[in-house]
Amino acid sequence: MEMVLDHRWERVRLMVGLQQQKNLSEQASRMSTQCPFCSVQCKMEVIEEQAGDRKTFRVLPVYNPASQGRLCIKGVYGHQHALHPDRVLYPMRKVNGEFVRISWPDALELIREQFTQIQQEDGLDALGVYGAATVTNEVAYLLGKFARVALKTKYIDYNGRYCMSAAASAGMKAFGMDRGLTMELTDIPYSQCIILAGTNIAECQPTLIPYFTKAKENGCYIIIIDPRETGTTKLADLHLKVKPGMDAALVNGLLKVIWEEGYSDPSFIAERTKGFEELKEHLSTIDLDDIEEITGIPVEQIQQAARLFGQSKTGMVFTARGVEQHTDGHMIVRNFMNLSLITGKIGKKGSGYGAITGQGNGQGAREQGHKADQLPGYRSIEDPDHRAYIAKVWGVHEKDIPGKGVSAYEMLEKVHQKEITGLFVMCSNPVVSSPNASLVEEGLNNLKFLVVVDLFVSESARMADLILPASSYLENEGTMTNVEGRVTWRPGSRECPGEAKHDWQILCEMARVLGKEKHFSFSSAGEIFNELRVASRGGIADYYGITYDRIKQEDGVYWPCPSLDHPGEGRLFEKTFANPDGKAEIIAVANHFPKEQTDENFPLYLTTGRVMYHYLTGVQTRRSPSLKAREKESFLEIHPNTANKFGIEDAILVKVESRRGSMVVRSKVTESIREDTVFLPMHWGDLQNVNKLTHQELDPVCKMPGFKVCAVRVGPLNK
Repeated sequence: MEMVLDHRWERVRLMVGLQQQKNLSEQASRMSTQCPFCSVQCKMEVIEEQAGDRKTFRVLPVYNPASQGRLCIKGVYGHQHALHPDRVLYPMRKVNGEFVRISWPDALELIREQFTQIQQEDGLDALGVYGAATVTNEVAYLLGKFARVALKTKYIDYNGRYCMSAAASAGMKAFGMDRGLTMELTDIPYSQCIILAGTNIAECQPTLIPYFTKAKENGCYIIIIDPRETGTTKLADLHLKVKPGMDAALVNGLLKVIWEEGYSDPSFIAERTKGFEELKEHLSTIDLDDIEEITGIPVEQIQQAARLFGQSKTGMVFTARGVEQHTDGHMIVRNFMNLSLITGKIGKKGSGYGAITGQGNGQGAREQGHKADQLPGYRSIEDPDHRAYIAKVWGVHEKDIPGKGVSAYEMLEKVHQKEITGLFVMCSNPVVSSPNASLVEEGLNNLKFLVVVDLFVSESARMADLILPASSYLENEGTMTNVEGRVTWRPGSRECPGEAKHDWQILCEMARVLGKEKHFSFSSAGEIFNELRVASRGGIADYYGITYDRIKQEDGVYWPCPSLDHPGEGRLFEKTFANPDGKAEIIAVANHFPKEQTDENFPLYLTTGRVMYHYLTGVQTRRSPSLKAREKESFLEIHPNTANKFGIEDAILVKVESRRGSMVVRSKVTESIREDTVFLPMHWGDLQNVNKLTHQELDPVCKMPGFKVCAVRVGPLNK
């Protein structure tokens, strides 16, 4: 019998919302929008009403295919930061250590003078562009074009490098395509066994949880791999509390059991994959007792998980930052993809692989030329044919498009080394989000000229020579691409406060003063999207058949969508993979140990992550009074036995030190974490900046930093 998602409680919520809408006063202003935070992109209406001398705001959920009318607490209170009095309202120049208001013409002239001088003195590549995965598709596209056409620099990358790069590179190699989910969200309830690896959906994408609870109601067995107990692990039928950094080894154990006990799919392997013989030879060298010793997972649990996944007719594997933010993140994800491939659990209903995108536009921002090695449509900047096509779209000579740059952290290393002497940062906070943050801060301090575009004076913006005021999600129209590869439209009807401008307007005006106006003569986000469509045509991430009208009429359209009459592909790889030969690539993955091990001086592993009430570096959510009140400061999760060993009581201030730096935070003693591991969230800066501790080593393939494992010591602050 066909299973159907039960949306009764969502319908009730929508009915309540409709009743509330009927009760609106005539003075009410209604703003249709999407949540600015996670990749589900829940839709809502923000209602602004005049109540006497003051304005009040409330939020109503709106149905869309992904969230189905749900909102989490961040969505309900997201508007508070957009209305906060701390918003940057005017261009501000630093004079004698203080920010003073200047006009837009003066700000643009200052940029022209400084950028021109830097490139004359230090070369074209002395300027860097640092973007974000929270911007719209239009802005991501325009940033890549701006760097290469207006500045002619090869140095552009973005904070998504710290988020999705391991899964993105793995998908490109294994499947020939990087799209977060290879299936639709509505496939989840049809899965008989689901593996959630390093993903805390309950706190990071909570409006997705009903898909998984419905799967459980339908009899699905859920296996969760995480060194901590979280809101998500409450869903688990089996929780594998793996030692941090040992995920690839754990998967090798699962693969060995699946292969040797006959749970693989030989016909799928033979017809639709390549590389299995190498994996089979590798698995013959794997000893399950060794896997138990290095992962901390008993052999019996490894066998139980492997058998349950292998025996199930349908199954899904989901990964997120917990297994991706490692110095072998690319290979860890490849091994999880191996699980899907050797069991044939991909390309059919109830099966597939999914990387749970973190940032609001983490999917779209990595597709349209925002990365160091990429041109729009997920084209390679080193491919002559790809370069020639984009040069034609942009109206420039192919030889004038710069070559491949470097990853986000490597750019910041070049800043520190003074190879990059001017930096343009849009909607990102690298001082807090980057590993080895003290080195990053030191480098930014040495720049000749730093421009930051943001809503607020973030920790990075404080260091700027010039801050430019950006528009918020309530004001800025554009498209986003959600966790499942569905391109959505976000209206922006609220007037920009003060002299704030949209990101795309800022880029166009900068291009104008730099003499490149003819390449950036856009008057709306829609015009930019139409050029993006053409630029992506024929690429892996093909948006050509998607238009604003289609998105609005169809409530979003999946890519790839190569023509106007194409429906868009929700479930990928039903018949063929995107590699040139149509086959997925299986690969043998070695057991990998973290670059930094514990010792007598630094006896504990540190892992990092997110909490329900905050987003990224907290620049926005820490300005929401309702969210900040729920989690006002950072904390250190530590096991009671470990806390006792190091003289730490609950709720006291502790000092956490690594080989790179230290921070001060309040303790939270809990049995929900391994005894050899402590946990810190990533949403605070200054004294509570966890990235003062994290390791700067990068994955050799995707250049992902190893945020999830470093060695630390802890102790009471007053000793």
